[in-house]
Amino acid sequence: MAEIRLERVTKKFKQLKAVDDVQLTVAEGEFVALLGPSGCGKTTLLRSIAGLEEIDAGRILIGDRDVTNLPPRHRRISMVFQSYAVFPHMTVFENIAFGLRMAKLKNPEVKQRVNQAAELLHITELLERYPSQTSGGQRQRIAVARAIAMESGVILMDEPLSNLDALLRLEMRAELKRLLKEVGTTTIYVTHDQVEALSMGDRIAVMRSGQIVQVGDPLEIYNAPADRFVGGFIGNPPMNFVSAQLERSDGGLVAVLEGGGRIAIAEPPAELAQRAGQPIVVGIRAENIDVSHGEAGAGANGTVSARTLVIEPLGSHNLVTLALGEARIKATTRPDDTIQPDEEVRLGIDVRRIRWLDAETGTALGPPPTAVSSTPLQTAQL
Repeated sequence: MAEIRLERVTKKFKQLKAVDDVQLTVAEGEFVALLGPSGCGKTTLLRSIAGLEEIDAGRILIGDRDVTNLPPRHRRISMVFQSYAVFPHMTVFENIAFGLRMAKLKNPEVKQRVNQAAELLHITELLERYPSQTSGGQRQRIAVARAIAMESGVILMDEPLSNLDALLRLEMRAELKRLLKEVGTTTIYVTHDQVEALSMGDRIAVMRSGQIVQVGDPLEIYNAPADRFVGGFIGNPPMNFVSAQLERSDGGLVAVLEGGGRIAIAEPPAELAQRAGQPIVVGIRAENIDVSHGEAGAGANGTVSARTLVIEPLGSHNLVTLALGEARIKATTRPDDTIQPDEEVRLGIDVRRIRWLDAETGTALGPPPTAVSSTPLQTAQL
C-alpha cells in the first residue's frame, strides 16, 4: 500500500487547463472517489497520476517517491480502464498474468498470484476460456483481477462499471467495495455516477472545470455541500434552491422566501447575521420537506401554500414536484400518501437541515447543517 499526494498538479491542452492546480492526499489503504460531470478533468487527472499524461506543473508522489517524471511502468500502480482492455487472443489466465509476465516473475509465482486474484473475483472457472466466451460483467472482473494480481498497492479505476447494465452495476459495486476493503489497496476511482461515489468511497473529491471544489466523506458531501454546484450535482433529486431575502424581525433574523414563506432563524451564525437586508439562497433536500394536506393560514412565523404539480410514485416513496411562487421544488412523501396533483398543500422545512448560500457566488455560509439526531424536528411552515 502507499499514500498518493498531489501537489498543485496542472495539465494543459494548448490553452485549456484540463487539471488546474489540484491538491489532494489519498491516505494509505483509502478509497477516494473522484466525482464530477463529463469534461471536468477527472480522467485526465487519473491518467496524470498513472503517467499516461505528462503534467505541466506540480508534483505527484506515491509513497515516499516523487514519480512526477517516471514512466508508468516504474510507478508501481495498476489501472482498470473503462473499456476493460482485455486481450481477445489470450485466455483469461494469460490476461490476468500479463503484467506479471512483463515484470519477469517466475511461473510458480505467476500461477499463485493469478489463482489468488481469480478466487477473490470468483472467476476461477473462467481461467481457460477466452474473453469472447465471457459476459461483460465477467470481463470486468478479469480486468480487476489483473490489477489485483500485480499487488502494486495502488489501483486507479476509470469508470470501470459504466458499460454494465443497471442490475449488474449494482452487484459489482458491492463486490468491488468488499474486494478492495479486503485487499487494502489505495484506490482512486473516477466516476460521474454519484450513487457509485456515495456508496463506495471512504471520501469523495468533487471536480468542476479542472479543479477540486470539495473533499469529504459521503455524508458530509451530501448534507453540507460547499457550494451550489455540489448541492445541485449530488443527490437524486438534487438539492432544492429557493431565493430569499434576509430581514431583521423582532430582534431576530428571518429569511423571506421568493414564494412568500418566512423562515425564522434561531441563533443565526455570524455570516448570516451580517447580511441582513441582502439576498440569500436557501438550500434544502427533498427528504427534509414535510408535505401535508390543506392550505396554510397566516401564523406567527408566516405561512403560505404551495401547489403540487406532479406526483411520481417510486415504490419506496413518492417524489412530488411543487410550485412555491415562481420556484419549482421537489419533496418526498410516503408511498401511501393521498396527495394529488394540482392540490394546495402546506410545507414544513426542517430548519436544522438548511444550507444557506451566497446569492451571488453560490458559496455556502455558516456551519454545516445539524447532524441527524433523535431530538424533535424544528420545522418552519411555508
